[in-house]
Amino acid sequence: MKNLERLLDIFQTDKRTEKIVRALSPTKPSASGKPARLQLKGMVGSQECFVLSGTIRAETGHHLFIATDKEDAAYILNTLEGIFDQRSVRFFPDSFRRPLYFEVMDNTNILQRTETINKITSASGSEIIVTYPEALFEKVVEPRFLEEHRIEVKVKEVLDVPTLTDILVEFGFSREEFVYEPGQFSIRGGIVDVFSYGNDYPYRIELFDEEVESIRTFDPTTQLSVKSISRLSVIPNIHTKFEQTQKVSLFQVLQQETNIWIKDFQMLMDRLEMCLKKAAEFSKSLTILDEGELATIFRDRAFIRPDEVIGDIEKHNLIFIGSPKIPVPIDEVLQFNSKPQPSFNKNFNLLIDNLKKNTAAQFENFVFTDSVKQVERFYSIFEDLDAQVDFHPVTKAIHEGFIDPEMNIACYTDHQIFQRFHRYKLKKGFTKDKAISLRMLRELKPGDFVTHIDHGVGRFSGLEKIDINGHVQESVRIFYKNNDVLYVSINSLHKITKYVGKEDTIPQLSKLGSDAWKRLKNKTKAKVKDIASELIKLYAKRKASQGFAFPEDGYMQNELEASFLYEDTPDQFKATNDVKADMMSPNPMDRLICGDVGFGKTEVAIRAAFKAVIGGKQVAILVPTTILALQHYRTFGERLKEFGVSVDYINRFKTAKEKKDVFNKLKEGTLDIVIGTHGLLGKDVGFKDLGLFIIDEEQKFGVVAKEKLRNMKVNVDTLTLTATPIPRTMQFSLMAARDLSIIRTAPPNRQPIHTEVRIFSEELIREAIYYEVNRGGQVFFVHNRVKSLPDMAAIIQRLCPDVVVGIAHGQMEARKLETALMDFIEKKYDVLVCTNIIETGLDIPNANTMMINNAHQFGMSDLHQLRGRVGRSNQKAFCYLFSQPMSVLSSDARKRLKALEEHSELGSGFEIAMRDLDIRGAGNLLGAEQSGFISEIGYETFQRILAEAIQELKENEFRDLFKEEMEKERTYVHDVQIETDVEMLIPDEYVSNIQERLSLYSQLDALETEEAIDNFTKMLVDRFGTLPKQVKELFNGLRLRWHCKRLGFERVILKNNKLRCYFIDNPQSPFYESAVFKQIMAFLSEGGKELGLHLKPSLKYLIMVKDDVSSLKAAELLLKKLEGKLGE
Repeated sequence: MKNLERLLDIFQTDKRTEKIVRALSPTKPSASGKPARLQLKGMVGSQECFVLSGTIRAETGHHLFIATDKEDAAYILNTLEGIFDQRSVRFFPDSFRRPLYFEVMDNTNILQRTETINKITSASGSEIIVTYPEALFEKVVEPRFLEEHRIEVKVKEVLDVPTLTDILVEFGFSREEFVYEPGQFSIRGGIVDVFSYGNDYPYRIELFDEEVESIRTFDPTTQLSVKSISRLSVIPNIHTKFEQTQKVSLFQVLQQETNIWIKDFQMLMDRLEMCLKKAAEFSKSLTILDEGELATIFRDRAFIRPDEVIGDIEKHNLIFIGSPKIPVPIDEVLQFNSKPQPSFNKNFNLLIDNLKKNTAAQFENFVFTDSVKQVERFYSIFEDLDAQVDFHPVTKAIHEGFIDPEMNIACYTDHQIFQRFHRYKLKKGFTKDKAISLRMLRELKPGDFVTHIDHGVGRFSGLEKIDINGHVQESVRIFYKNNDVLYVSINSLHKITKYVGKEDTIPQLSKLGSDAWKRLKNKTKAKVKDIASELIKLYAKRKASQGFAFPEDGYMQNELEASFLYEDTPDQFKATNDVKADMMSPNPMDRLICGDVGFGKTEVAIRAAFKAVIGGKQVAILVPTTILALQHYRTFGERLKEFGVSVDYINRFKTAKEKKDVFNKLKEGTLDIVIGTHGLLGKDVGFKDLGLFIIDEEQKFGVVAKEKLRNMKVNVDTLTLTATPIPRTMQFSLMAARDLSIIRTAPPNRQPIHTEVRIFSEELIREAIYYEVNRGGQVFFVHNRVKSLPDMAAIIQRLCPDVVVGIAHGQMEARKLETALMDFIEKKYDVLVCTNIIETGLDIPNANTMMINNAHQFGMSDLHQLRGRVGRSNQKAFCYLFSQPMSVLSSDARKRLKALEEHSELGSGFEIAMRDLDIRGAGNLLGAEQSGFISEIGYETFQRILAEAIQELKENEFRDLFKEEMEKERTYVHDVQIETDVEMLIPDEYVSNIQERLSLYSQLDALETEEAIDNFTKMLVDRFGTLPKQVKELFNGLRLRWHCKRLGFERVILKNNKLRCYFIDNPQSPFYESAVFKQIMAFLSEGGKELGLHLKPSLKYLIMVKDDVSSLKAAELLLKKLEGKLGE
């Protein structure tokens, strides 16, 4: 950070900054005794943030910075947050999801407004508030109302919970079982959770009797505590609680010593006028009010008038930036003759020359980067070019660079050098639906279908307590065919999974006691084994093959990677390194890269392709659709054009002659990269020297194409990209057959896509289209009926007569479709009315509004893929899902649309698609069409059978190939049945919510280490209070299970103080040949009496017995000692 400090010192000691400090200082008022009036001219880029920072370092007052608009404010906020790590920089946004669209309020924004008002009226030191005209337009409540309606809670003070409840209800808070969003509270025993409107996180108050023992903030998504605090303030929603209260402008609540920085005063006034006009139109559309009543609303309550601004700000020091028209006399104009950062167009020789000239002219060079990795890239590129340059790296992001000749400094940003997007980051909020809607899709409710691994498909009927000899146990009740009932111990929850099959399919219930389920399982396993066996053989063959080892990265590879428009995510960085390491290995690569829509899989492929071309090889990229071929052609061509790489494509848009030309270039070796659909697999396609084969969405190709691919993969490096989510259980299975890289992290700075489910509305269509077009963007309108597509286009043309509307669908002639898409890409159309042909691959950063008609008729992963076509730039994106009224939709359709609406972040598709599954995906990555099996047994059970099948193949047919791995992870017992009269359960009075209890049982069942138990214990204590005895017994039972698995016991009975441990009942099990079994036998025959253990053979079982075992803890310690003896 010393380089940043050096720069801030330069700004602080600059003579213009010193003049600003003197003018603003409360101890040195201007000659007239009036507030200061300064004008700063000639600043460019992010310089204004550094001038403000230099001022604040020398002067401690509060500062309000008014940017030109929300985007400008966000960039200024981010720059100031980077500069002031320890200082308080606050954002004051407008209240709505879209500025000036008054119908939908944004909880996160309201929280930030409340928090800011709360802080600025009481804060000492330096507070910096960044805002913009639309936010200032809304009036705020007077601070005294917040003071009067604030609840203070402190550690060690007495808190009366009934009184607190009454006050919270009066404040408009709602009581919930769990707290997820502002305005909610919950009470669970001695724990009170409350989410105030004055804080980022909710609070958890823990009581001992009536005394506050601790206060912690907690994360609403995980429900886990974040940090302890000594006191809290609970503030109600200022928008609902004080709706009828007279309000004032933000200027009126500022402390008098607050300095106001205004960037372009005329812009502020113009935008406030526009706000006023928009608000008046909106009010008239909602209410029947006369002009006088409207005037009262604007004067007394809701909004400020532009003509009030001068009066409101005159008591403050004012610093005008730019601003040709200023309404007050200026004390002094301070001139900055700064210049913008030069455009280097990714030309490093130009950059090097410029930095050297700066140094020769006694300038200091500061280069701002997003990360340390970018700094390393600069050093690497300069080293490769053998350039000696002086510069100070600063790992902080600023929006735009600048040069100040008077300070002798040049401040450059890496994203401008590399022509990368730099996106601002604003705080994202929490909502209850976001936190739980995905979990709800996976969790069990009475009536849901479930699959028990041993008994088949049944119907879940809830939890039931069973009394066993006076001791209560909790079990899961499942109904099977003919209303037969199965009770499953909570210790065996891992055997039950929610049935997930194809959309709207109802499975047949299995019959208890029948062997039909066992036959179906065996049939599925045999089929899966055949497929997996083929893949493992291919894997083994490839590992034994000799391929081409590509050279290490050079300067050009570094330059290409540094010029990526966005900052790499950690997963993307790792995937790139995995691929390059594979390519540099002599064994042929076969790597699958899995990542959600927009996660940067294509960029990884571009880097791999470039590495192959530099290594003297050709690259073939196979894609499933015509449009994707065209898109990749544009993307690869654009990224690689400055590096002399030739790229071409073949698809149905090309004529036979054009295709022949491409094929000839491939054979001659004059074409480096070719992109194409399945035509690339034709027998007339030949390469001079193919080194890398990239396949996009392999699961979308037919069986014949897959066979050809399989044969090609043996000695050519192969990289496969997929957006199909692969659940963790399947990842491990796939790893036996191919190398896998998962990109889970979303790119930084991407804004969530605002998603709304609405009934078809012409007014909304018109408004959304004009909103997008007026900000220079374009619109997708998806209507998945080719026949009525022209009618829909005509409706849009009627609603928006001055916009240009185009049509695209898959049944168009190739040339017309290509023309339509290219025209849209080249911005000749404002709106593209199309089918879901655009679902894969189309990347048009300028299109940031999407409307999907009849959205309820699409699968969830389809909707997510479609939505992924917008939000690919730094513009806020919108997606409207038009559907029938929720009341007439099926339960599943409602859940699907709700989950999409709530999960608007990039990357949510991985969780979303796990619900929808549309099962063509993850199963087909294995190369089989197993949807028939999946609909019969359920998706989760299919995964389990797959895992078992692959494990068996590793242990038997392919044991030589996986010998080392098997020696490390060999387990003979996969499940342990525990029967006991000890009470093991989560009592109702500890966790009353049945869904939550079931979820906790499932989580507990999956724990595998002592550390995991510790973390789980902390979570329970944090959320629900001190552990009851029955919950501690659950942990003891879990530990006992672990020991049993390692010692080869399938069943344990602890009743009447007697412990019986049953060895594996299959006499053919390899366990009986294992070292563990032999050691147990030797110990029991020689010294078992030391632990009081002895064998009790029976006709069917081999049993180890011990008397006088009084508890699960005693049983667990006994087996732990036995394990210890075996290791001696």
